[in-house]
Amino acid sequence: MKVVAFNGSARKDGNTAKLINYAFEELNKEGIETELVQLAGRPIHGCIACYKCFSAKDRRCDVTDDVINECLEKMDQADGIIIGSPTYFAGISPEAKALIDRCGMVARANGDMFKRKAGAGVVAVRRGGAIHVFDTINHFFTIGQMIIVGSSYWNIGIGRTIGEVEQDEEGIKTMRDLGTNMAWLLKKIAG
Repeated sequence: MKVVAFNGSARKDGNTAKLINYAFEELNKEGIETELVQLAGRPIHGCIACYKCFSAKDRRCDVTDDVINECLEKMDQADGIIIGSPTYFAGISPEAKALIDRCGMVARANGDMFKRKAGAGVVAVRRGGAIHVFDTINHFFTIGQMIIVGSSYWNIGIGRTIGEVEQDEEGIKTMRDLGTNMAWLLKKIAG
């Protein structure tokens, strides 16, 4: 089994990645392979609404000048998907939004290709707006008929400067519980 996570932060190895890695630790303990894809510094842009994915039905986006088709392939091969984003002005990062819009459109065009996979959002926040980010990520999972993994609190960690989330004990516990719950769910789905 494998879980792929996408760090939608403009900061590579920042707070969002640190939070994801706490969930990964628990998944790895359960023998589940993990992979972190960092979108920082990589070309990615929003959907151009060409709808060519609906005619091609090849599980790919017709726009090929960025990282989206690589992300789609990783999502398609994974059993679980984590999408992480920092909170920007009470919203999701542009990188994470582009990922959701493009992958969501291709998935819909291909019969909800992530249907019944496990999904979880992870949000880093300085102070406020995190619930809106969390909801946005979860909307991607629900419209794609995925199963959202819960935790002991909403999947949010608090911190501004890089590494500050590691002082958020409740946030760390939430991520660890998320990893444990995702491992449990993946094993149930696999039967």
